[in-house]
Amino acid sequence: MSGHGEPAGTPPDGTPPDSPAENLPQVPLVTIMREWGRIGCIGFGGPPAHIRLLRELCVERRGWLDAQEFEDAIAACNLLPGPASTQLAIFCAWRLRRRRGALVGGAAFIIPGLIVILALAALFLGTSPPLWVLGAGAGAGAAVPAVAIQAGTSLMGASWQRRKRTLRWLGYLIAGAAAAATIGVWLVLVLLACGVAELTAQVAADRPRHDGPGLPGIVTAPVVAAGAIGGGVLLSVAWVAFKVGALSYGGGFVIIPLMQSDAVSHYHWMTGAQFLNAVALGQITPGPVVQTVAVVGYAAAGLVGALLASVIAFTPSFAFILLGAHRFDRIRGDRNARAFLDGAGPAAIGAILGSAVPLTRALAHPWQYAVLGGALILLLLLRRGVVLTLLCAGATGVIVALTASGAVH
Repeated sequence: MSGHGEPAGTPPDGTPPDSPAENLPQVPLVTIMREWGRIGCIGFGGPPAHIRLLRELCVERRGWLDAQEFEDAIAACNLLPGPASTQLAIFCAWRLRRRRGALVGGAAFIIPGLIVILALAALFLGTSPPLWVLGAGAGAGAAVPAVAIQAGTSLMGASWQRRKRTLRWLGYLIAGAAAAATIGVWLVLVLLACGVAELTAQVAADRPRHDGPGLPGIVTAPVVAAGAIGGGVLLSVAWVAFKVGALSYGGGFVIIPLMQSDAVSHYHWMTGAQFLNAVALGQITPGPVVQTVAVVGYAAAGLVGALLASVIAFTPSFAFILLGAHRFDRIRGDRNARAFLDGAGPAAIGAILGSAVPLTRALAHPWQYAVLGGALILLLLLRRGVVLTLLCAGATGVIVALTASGAVH
């Protein structure tokens, strides 16, 4: 018998004795730090690369998770707002050492890329960057609209297969695209509205079998938080980062239209060309694509703004896992969460596609359109990777800058 009402065999971190983690070896925190840090250093290529590396580590090489649990975790993370691959990395570490594992593993996954992108931000956003840096930024930035189109089209197939009603799916897609192309600063409200509309439609159609509210916080918490806009630069940075971390549905690239209007048009922290550079940096550096928000924070308020933006953008992912990982089975099967994502998901895909319009308008030099055309061919026809495409575009920009310096000014 154990004292103080604590069940016998309950670990000090609060893991229930019937938890699947009881059958796992006690993985040292140092091991989690090393392995998750390694993925954070070599994880070029965005979420697909992160998922592949995590599966190789946790399922195939170490056997810490079985294949079914890993697939279930992917599905549950895809139902949450925010960067799904980051949440998956935090969950896998949580699965091994609960709270401490999640904090150590998540930080080790995020920090390497953050250091790299902050160093590059200081270089690219400096007052007098070298000519070759201007050329690399202009070249890589010219390819960003093509990356947006590729990211959106790559998500359309699976979303189309999951659609409930074709006309509603198309309506959400068009609404997201139109909002991103025209009223980007209000895009988050459009995403939430599409999610709520689909949730309402499905609940109304299925009312006789509806079991209750399920997990309404997934829908209502962001709506309440949407009123938390404050004044001042740091508060504005915090709001933009919060939208990125807690109100983005549909994959990492949906953060681009969420940030663009705020950073360029509303707060004027960056020029259109600098924002293109920020997006390119987020794509070619390892670790989470959400790191792009650190560049926006750096442009707004220097290193303090960058660190604040990063902390706020990633905090919701830690909170979702620390507070809800033990309920992943319920989240995955929750009808309300799935219904909300059935509306917000297509709208997010449309927003990604629609973001190509203002991103293209930000191009300042005729030669950049040729680079954009080449990037579209590489990504859509030849199906080359995003990192390779951006590096080729950046190299093209360097050549242009060094041979015709006036072409980048």
